[in-house]
Amino acid sequence: MKFQQVRLYLSAPRIDRYLIATGNKQTKAVRLYKANLKIAQAFHPLLGVLEVTLRNRLNTILSAHFTDPDWIINQKTGFMVDASLTHIDRRTGRRIVNDFLKSSVEKSERRFRRLRIPITTGKIIADQVLGFWTDLFEVHHYRLLLGRPIQVFGNLPSGHGRREVCDRLNTIRQFRNRVNHNEPLCFNVNVIDFTYVEDVYQAIIDILTWIDPELINWIKNLDSVQNKIANAKTI
Repeated sequence: MKFQQVRLYLSAPRIDRYLIATGNKQTKAVRLYKANLKIAQAFHPLLGVLEVTLRNRLNTILSAHFTDPDWIINQKTGFMVDASLTHIDRRTGRRIVNDFLKSSVEKSERRFRRLRIPITTGKIIADQVLGFWTDLFEVHHYRLLLGRPIQVFGNLPSGHGRREVCDRLNTIRQFRNRVNHNEPLCFNVNVIDFTYVEDVYQAIIDILTWIDPELINWIKNLDSVQNKIANAKTI
């Protein structure tokens, strides 16, 4: 496909960033764009394993904490609506309510009702976005859960705790959103730079290692991220 067709279908603002970064070399710009897609593609298995593992471990731990396998549904009237999640904004005087978790569960329930799908705890858990699970490590919810979420990480290094976990999870969550919206991953402003994806990759490896080092061995034959990054660097 000719460059002008690529530019037409992908949009000028999107492809021109690659063109500028490659010194107006059209062939190289297209190669870099495809390399960006291949890197994004390579991350999907790792992101999938991390998300499923994280939510399942959190579900196990919180089911035990509440002595309730249906905690995610029943806690809509529990910690998800605790008074500490509401405050008055000093500047505007407006009442601010952090009801993200409750709203997320209710959104899933409404969708299942609309589709006439029976509502079960398993379906609700699987339907939650990564942001739901990462939010359990933010200070407000973490305190309400008495720090139980950290139990997911049986191999956390000395000196590491909620903050280190939360920082990495938020980095991964934001990256996942970028990938899902087909945003560029290989730039620092208009300069080709793979530091960002390398940092995200390390954050994923850290989280999986902290959960169980065996996960790293298990995903080894699914992990082509470093290879794709190395190939992209040769463009």
